[in-house]
Amino acid sequence: MKVLDLQCALGHGFEGWFASEEDFLSQCARTLVLCPLCGDATVTKKLSAPRLNLSTRRQDPPSTEIKVPNQPAAGITAAWLELSRRIVANTQDVGEHFAEEARKMHYGESEERAIRGQTTADEARALVEEGIEILPMILPQALKGPLQ
Repeated sequence: MKVLDLQCALGHGFEGWFASEEDFLSQCARTLVLCPLCGDATVTKKLSAPRLNLSTRRQDPPSTEIKVPNQPAAGITAAWLELSRRIVANTQDVGEHFAEEARKMHYGESEERAIRGQTTADEARALVEEGIEILPMILPQALKGPLQ
């Protein structure tokens, strides 16, 4: 099993597990390897060094920690992914009918429930002007479909 450090064209880093190098290349060619944050199929391998245990004696290597400024905090990304998963799990996807469904609930024509979907910027403004509360949020593309 090969564990590869991968990165999409937008710079999101993630890990992938493959049976072999050929398996990775084959899956990339069939656009099966996607960024879990944005769904980008332009995925490249990052440089990584293998760890080899050549003796039974364990020796801790000297610290080579490098602080890289201006990198998004992993904790923020993890929190955003967790929030996104909860939203997907606890809402009904009404797709392109979001504005219509939000209005029906607001005016008492249908039961109130947690919904999510897509709408245009103009339609979102119109909803707010009508007093309908909405929360625009971009969900990771990978969460919108079935998860493996």
